[in-house]
Amino acid sequence: MKYIDEFRDGDLAQKIAANIASEADPRRNYHLMEFCGGHTHAISRYGIVDLLPDNVHMIHGPGCPVCVLPVGRVENAIQLARIPGLILCSYGDMLRIPTANGMSLLKAKAQGADVRMVYSSADAVKIAQENPQHQVVFFAIGFETTTPPTAVAIKQAQALGLNNFTVFCNHVLTPSAISHILQSPEVRQLGLVPLDGFIGPAHVSTVIGSQPYEYFAEEFQKPVVIAGFEPLDVMQAILMLIRQINEGRAEVENEFTRAVLPTGNIKAQLLVAEVFELRRTFEWRGLGLVPYSALKIKSDYADFDAEQRFQIPVVSIADNKACECGAILRGVKQPQDCKIFGTACTPENPIGSCMVSSEGACAAYYSYGRFREKPHATMKEN
Repeated sequence: MKYIDEFRDGDLAQKIAANIASEADPRRNYHLMEFCGGHTHAISRYGIVDLLPDNVHMIHGPGCPVCVLPVGRVENAIQLARIPGLILCSYGDMLRIPTANGMSLLKAKAQGADVRMVYSSADAVKIAQENPQHQVVFFAIGFETTTPPTAVAIKQAQALGLNNFTVFCNHVLTPSAISHILQSPEVRQLGLVPLDGFIGPAHVSTVIGSQPYEYFAEEFQKPVVIAGFEPLDVMQAILMLIRQINEGRAEVENEFTRAVLPTGNIKAQLLVAEVFELRRTFEWRGLGLVPYSALKIKSDYADFDAEQRFQIPVVSIADNKACECGAILRGVKQPQDCKIFGTACTPENPIGSCMVSSEGACAAYYSYGRFREKPHATMKEN
């Protein structure tokens, strides 16, 4: 299969691993954060860690859109779903995210709420067309990748005159989260993690391009290499980061040239800019309140904003005290550092969101690496 098999070649993987081993300076450690949950999944699934020298450390970042949504927003969605006659449409992963009291959208559905899993925002628009007697709310989440389809859905609903369709918008922005990790005093007080470079997200970068990452390279002197999701993509990105670090460079490089342009997808960006605007602040699980890190629906499309139609309150709820999802999203801890990982918390009975989504670090590690010996700690907690 073109562009799949070519990037899963075992012989090439061994060659790249040999180059990494020969070029990694044994006198130093390399701490590289893969921001995207898709990369975390690939690293675990294909055993990439086992091919790396002991001094090359991969650190999981807050790149799982399901994981970073705070409990309060999930509670808001459950409250919406319980409104009589309302249909709540959601992507599948969100149905299983537990709130502080163990409730979830899936449990609300079992109790009688009309919660429907959809595969796209277009599915939610279709449900609104087919059920004019019901209010239909689309629970929109995700990074820059899933934001344009939500904008399309809102514009389509407007064109169709669907006065029973609204969007509960929870779209968040990748660059803002990276900045917060690097410079927020609040995050640093929660625990310090050494970072030498970033593997830039793949799908997000197809939309926003490579240019937005230049700020991190220049301001913080942290190299960024945008990579695809296949194992050879990730390994090549690791090699490129090691070379930059060894040479004292901090640049943005694009390994994923087959899909990512410097300027990204201009048409998608213009569509998002037409429908959405920045929120002044938004809560992230594990990162707290992050300024200008999320989007809200513009006033021109206020008729399709569920937060305004249903007067959704801002609710802040602490995570389960036993769950280390927040620390894992910050890169301070790894899944096996959590006392309930693989015991009380499993994919069948998740306590935290990191165990729910396939992009979550805990879910990836549970599926592919939970029997691996616990690595030596490379992080410092305050």
